[in-house]
Amino acid sequence: MKAMEKVLCLALVLCLICGLAAGASASTFTDAHGNVIELDDSLEAYTEHVLYGADDAARKGETNLGDLWADALRWFAVSGKINEFFEEDDVTAGNTAIDAEADHVVALWNGGNLRADVAEGKFGAEQLAEVLPYPNKVAVVYMTGAQLLEALEAASQGLPYTEETAAACASFMQVSGMKYTVDTAKEYEKGEAYGDNWFRAAAPGGRVTIEEVNGQPFDPEAVYAVITSNANFNGMDSSYIFKEAAEANGKSTITTAVVRDVIWLYIAGELNNVIGDAYAEAQGRITVK
Repeated sequence: MKAMEKVLCLALVLCLICGLAAGASASTFTDAHGNVIELDDSLEAYTEHVLYGADDAARKGETNLGDLWADALRWFAVSGKINEFFEEDDVTAGNTAIDAEADHVVALWNGGNLRADVAEGKFGAEQLAEVLPYPNKVAVVYMTGAQLLEALEAASQGLPYTEETAAACASFMQVSGMKYTVDTAKEYEKGEAYGDNWFRAAAPGGRVTIEEVNGQPFDPEAVYAVITSNANFNGMDSSYIFKEAAEANGKSTITTAVVRDVIWLYIAGELNNVIGDAYAEAQGRITVK
């Protein structure tokens, strides 16, 4: 009898260990840099529509997922919630808030950093980690309207999307707070080569036109606060102008805020954990002709 009790106890212990191991594996995610991150399994939201990011969708044109992502970043800045996430050196220097009025704040997010769909129904932290498998942080870059136009011109150089231009199209920008058009009938005028897949824009505005910024006329002389990722801040893909603008303006900075956390803040705080008809489809911010 005692032998049987020992066997049962051992079986219970093994079951408990297996259960704990399963629970641990379900609450972690290995990102694209090999970092194992802990996921908050309590996070749960619902989307009434598929949010499109898989199959290079956000490299080809505007998507509802791109709109949501960029909206979350712009909201984070305009709401003032970003103020809690400036680095200590920024705070010491007095850089503790966005130095621009709300109508001069936009968000840009490269489509190559949206990697998966979010299926209709319930979803959690794991699904957002699959969408963005990189440990990106929120960054602020102050640039002139002329630099913003150049950034979009360079970012759109791979369009129209084909299998051959897929890598170059990774830089294509999803946006919030603005509308722009890419006329792909016009050839992109290449400047100096930048990285493996891109060229600097020799003629900014040659095939990209900015129609409006937050309902106001686009001003090439104005200074805009561009909310984006640390990767773009550092010049990833075609984002050479982000790096140059950041170096020229000392208030440009990378915050401590993790992008995926910001997306959750927006979904919970602004959308009450339900992504509804506002994101049923792309909202007409980007026209690719």
